[in-house]
Amino acid sequence: MIQGCGSDVGKSVLVAGLCRLFANRGYAVRPFKPQNMSNNAAVTPDGGEIGRAQALQAIACRTPPTVDMNPVLLKPQSDIGAQVIVRGRMAGAWAARGYQDHRASLLPTVLESFRTLESQSDLVIVEGAGSPAEINLRVGDIANMGFARAANVPVVLVGDIDRGHVIAALVGAHAVLDPEDRAMIRGFLINKFRGDPALFDDGRRAIAEHTGWADLGMAPWLLAARRLPAEDAILLDARPAAGGGKVHVVVPMLSRIANFDEFDALRAEPSVEFAFVPPGSPLPGDADLVILPGTKSTRADLDFFRAQGWDIDLHAHVRRGGRVLGICGGYQMLGRSVADPAGVEGPPGTSAGLGLLDVDTVMTAEKTLRPVTGRLASGARFNGYEMHVGRTTRANRPMLKFQSGEADGSVSADGRVSGCYVHGLFDNGQARAALLEPLGAASDFSDQATRVDLAIDEIAAALETAFDIPTLARIAGVAPRSAA
Repeated sequence: MIQGCGSDVGKSVLVAGLCRLFANRGYAVRPFKPQNMSNNAAVTPDGGEIGRAQALQAIACRTPPTVDMNPVLLKPQSDIGAQVIVRGRMAGAWAARGYQDHRASLLPTVLESFRTLESQSDLVIVEGAGSPAEINLRVGDIANMGFARAANVPVVLVGDIDRGHVIAALVGAHAVLDPEDRAMIRGFLINKFRGDPALFDDGRRAIAEHTGWADLGMAPWLLAARRLPAEDAILLDARPAAGGGKVHVVVPMLSRIANFDEFDALRAEPSVEFAFVPPGSPLPGDADLVILPGTKSTRADLDFFRAQGWDIDLHAHVRRGGRVLGICGGYQMLGRSVADPAGVEGPPGTSAGLGLLDVDTVMTAEKTLRPVTGRLASGARFNGYEMHVGRTTRANRPMLKFQSGEADGSVSADGRVSGCYVHGLFDNGQARAALLEPLGAASDFSDQATRVDLAIDEIAAALETAFDIPTLARIAGVAPRSAA
């Protein structure tokens, strides 16, 4: 089990790299995370949902994702509450304190999923959440030491040197953990080192001396990690200067933005200048395309959108001849109204939409979760997935058709505003090229899956030399094997 000294120390990337590394050595490997919190999720082939990181780690293992890989997923809907997904299915919305009080009741389900994966594989690589040193959260824990001890899984603790104070983080964790939890840790790893590794030799020796844990290696700064889908944070790079023949595509950062990794393929396009627009900033007047992304709470984010003044910016953009695309919750927002009579996503009520598409949405308790394939109106093939609550009635101008013949989405009469429920449209090279063509942008036609797979290979190759792989294998209880 890979645990960390905090959130965002690189656990997800290291697990993905180790999954590919051990898969390359001929092991049947499965990823596992007992409890995840993220609004970036993936749909499994059997119609469940799990955290995006575990879907990526399944790719690294070269195995299809399953709901057992992330049996508990929390999807924040507000600052104090989240939708709870158990084994891929919505189990309700819980307030944070209510979840803290009842999460221990989910441990049998978590262990059942873990045992299922154990039975299918030589090796399960588990990712923790946050830090085991957050001892105020230890009672009822199912994400870190609570799981590790219940499942009797040895732990390796990761420290992030890029943040600084990595010696204090690892030694401090040793100091505050109770003896039984501390005994689960077999060694430590350092992540995100820049420069000459020998410069931190004394630091690694100091950690080993203070903790008694084995030094299992130090990973360099992994540039390839930027090509992997992010799960918890949007990378806000400085916006490039306009010009150079690029088309400008922008996505407003909604307060409950979801599945924003689906824009990674656009970020990689040489002909596209892509930017997320943070709250407090206007939608840029030179944008060619504004994409309204998915959201975990459509009506709340409609209010948020208007509070930023983005509704005024968006209508001005349309008047100038700009194009708009809405995806999932963004599609719902573009319509005439969004009604939530049962309070599925928040307080019951109805909100006026942005009025750019002739559609109306009613939230329903049933959640649609399914992989989909089909063709855009242009004829280009796409594959993606649906993940939403709500049903939308539309005018007879669909944006796309599924392979089954069912239509989805809507297009305005002038063709400049469109929306649909399908996530992942930009990942397919052919579909992305068709969506960029009306903007006058050429595509490189690369499939995002290929880019991601190559990045995982690069990370695995770096970890081969950075980590003590034979000792990691022995800790995990598998016989060491040479790389293929």
